Amino acid sequence: MIDDRAAIHPDARIGSDVSIGPFTIVEAGVTIGSGTRVGSHVVIREGTRLGQDNRIYSFASIGEDPQFAGYSGENTVLEVGDNNVIREYVTLNRGSPAGTGTTQIGSHNFLMAYCHIAHDSVLGDHIVFANGASLAGHVVVGDYAILGGFTLVHQFCRVGAHCLTGIGTVALKDVAPYVIVAGNPAKSYGVNVRGLRRRGFGEDQIVELKKTYKEVFRNTARTNTESISCNKASPGSSPSAQLLTFAGESRRGLIR
Repeated sequence: MIDDRAAIHPDARIGSDVSIGPFTIVEAGVTIGSGTRVGSHVVIREGTRLGQDNRIYSFASIGEDPQFAGYSGENTVLEVGDNNVIREYVTLNRGSPAGTGTTQIGSHNFLMAYCHIAHDSVLGDHIVFANGASLAGHVVVGDYAILGGFTLVHQFCRVGAHCLTGIGTVALKDVAPYVIVAGNPAKSYGVNVRGLRRRGFGEDQIVELKKTYKEVFRNTARTNTESISCNKASPGSSPSAQLLTFAGESRRGLIR
């Protein structure tokens, strides 16, 4: 199932039932888990570890050197989980010596054409990046986040779980979980109610999130810190409590 025209280094570790298309290059030390399908003209660089049942389309660049000015050829890593879809011209860079040295992609993610994941970024699971969505270095994205087409996220920002960004969003600060943001620069536009209902969140949880959102994001009479402090009584595992915790830990500030 490996095309004769592909260039596979003998030191690459290829699992069972892996298919690799013509003119694809797999370098030394690469690991590709069983069931993964790689299209034609893909480049998978040394330091890349791919899990099982991933689907990589033509012309993707997987595990290329970090776009970091101080990079001098250090050994760094790209780790990709299972059951991801990586479409045409997606670029996934390895980590950098200035960060953790590892870029991490979780499982069950859908990265559409021309997306870019820069060095030392961390993606959770079940995330969708529409065409051209891009992360600068050291960005963390939570589970079930959806980034609209051509969304751009600044270095060291965090993107919370279950959030939604509009087309062309420019995020210069943290995107809170469960929230919709859009614009350049981005502004918040309420709780991602439709997305939460699709994922089985209860109406009581959504109502509580709306109350918390209003207190943290819309109450101009209090500072952000004061708004967070007045809601500390929320149960620790509830979505509202998670939103408050995320806000309280923000270093770059929240998109409001």
